[in-house]
Amino acid sequence: MEVIRSEEIRQMIASASNHLQNNRKHINDLNVFPVPDGDTGTNMGMTFGAAAEEALSSHKDATAGEILDVLAKSSLRNARGNSGVILSQILRGLAAALHGHSKIGSAEIAAAICESRDTAYRAVMKPTEGTILTVVRQTAEFAEEHVQNFSNPVEFLNALLQAAKESLDQTPEILPVLKQAGVVDAGGMGVVTLMEGAVAALNGHPVALSSEAAAQQLLAGQTTKIPDEEIKFLYCTEFLIHKTPERQTAQFNAAIRSKGDCMLVIEDEEVVKVHIHTNHPGFVIEQALKLGELTNLKIDNMKYQHEERIGKMEQKQAKPQKQTGFVAVSAGDGLDEVFRSVGIDVVVEGGQTMNPSTQDLLNAVQRTGAQTVFIFPNNKNIILAAEQVDELTPQKVIVIPTKNIPQGISAMLAFDEEADIEENEKAMLAVIDTVKCGQITFAARNSAIDGFEIHKGDIMGMLGGKIQKIGKDINEVTQELVHGMIDEDSGMITIYYGKDVDRKTAEALEKLLADKYEYLDISLIYGGQPVYYYFVAVE
Repeated sequence: MEVIRSEEIRQMIASASNHLQNNRKHINDLNVFPVPDGDTGTNMGMTFGAAAEEALSSHKDATAGEILDVLAKSSLRNARGNSGVILSQILRGLAAALHGHSKIGSAEIAAAICESRDTAYRAVMKPTEGTILTVVRQTAEFAEEHVQNFSNPVEFLNALLQAAKESLDQTPEILPVLKQAGVVDAGGMGVVTLMEGAVAALNGHPVALSSEAAAQQLLAGQTTKIPDEEIKFLYCTEFLIHKTPERQTAQFNAAIRSKGDCMLVIEDEEVVKVHIHTNHPGFVIEQALKLGELTNLKIDNMKYQHEERIGKMEQKQAKPQKQTGFVAVSAGDGLDEVFRSVGIDVVVEGGQTMNPSTQDLLNAVQRTGAQTVFIFPNNKNIILAAEQVDELTPQKVIVIPTKNIPQGISAMLAFDEEADIEENEKAMLAVIDTVKCGQITFAARNSAIDGFEIHKGDIMGMLGGKIQKIGKDINEVTQELVHGMIDEDSGMITIYYGKDVDRKTAEALEKLLADKYEYLDISLIYGGQPVYYYFVAVE
């Protein structure tokens, strides 16, 4: 093959996406930090998967360059987490170098990889070596040095893949934390996985999507871009059934099967996960209630969502009419209410377990109807995605780099209606540095980090992104963590308890802290957040 054209590009994108989805869990498991969060495999998979869908739906006469343009633009809007944003920048560089090309040879591939490297490095303020960036950089360096030896682009891409794998294998030697954990970099593995899938297609062995990955996509709510007239069932209906052991799902399956499509019913001894596209969600729910109690109920109008996604709802979006608006990322119904009570206009559901995409944040910014919008990401893994929003809207977007919920709340409380935008930005940036936030969660996997030997299920107390305490009792670990957070300037402790902590347990912690720190004001607030038992703010 002397050149790569649009048909091969489509095959490469599809195969790369499938290979990444198939290996999402494996990439997640490479994450060094044992917190069960929005992991690298999930973020990269959702970023590339959504972009691939849009690129593959490009008109049939689209050139290779045009298809890659769509892939890059969509990846930016769908970028989730730091790894997803960096991936979008890699694709952005790729598309920029190949813009206008209908056929791609070895020289064009080398130029594209080098532009990907440069674009990705420019996007990160403080690049860390031993990560996805290193893999891209060293692959680009190989391309620059060896491109003249390859007239066949397929042979060249196979050689580049090998170079990327060798670079990935060296990441533990560059980044000590990887060596300590005995893993390679997860983001680098994501890039190599994408390359493997793309090259496999060129070698005549395109990767198919596994049934398990397909189910994960369905449960994650990933949808296909389809014409309105082909949406036969309007309502995407999802929920969990908490059933009693003696009740069986066979009759339920039979009852709802004729009421929709894309049906998925997965069960274990206690819980049934249900997903179906239907015009009769009420009927489906009635049948489900015969099995047990329902939770996590979610019903979405797919036609409405589809129209909004492809731009038909743009005319319905509020035009900027007020001066200042506020968007905050939150996880938990209690925290949502706290944010609304302090003046947040739009709350974006997300956080550790599901990082919102750039598009999610853009939609929220537009919904505020404000000329200037402050975004509080409240998670370090969402900051980079939030920073991409400004270039996608005529509204002025200011990201306050809050790394946790208490910082976001304090930053919002620092807003002064009498001050100008610049003064408020300075005040918010100043106040977030004064907030200490302890986080108490559990270990999702065995790990060795921060000097601790951690076992799956251990309770971890963290401060400033680092693990400080390990134990077996939630309240004991929290007490020990808070003790290390108190200093002579402390005046208040605020405890936000999560959905997995009952009120009595939280009140017991409040009393323990009140007895020990009588001179401090202590507040207990229901947060309802997943993953984290407590957020504890000391100010």
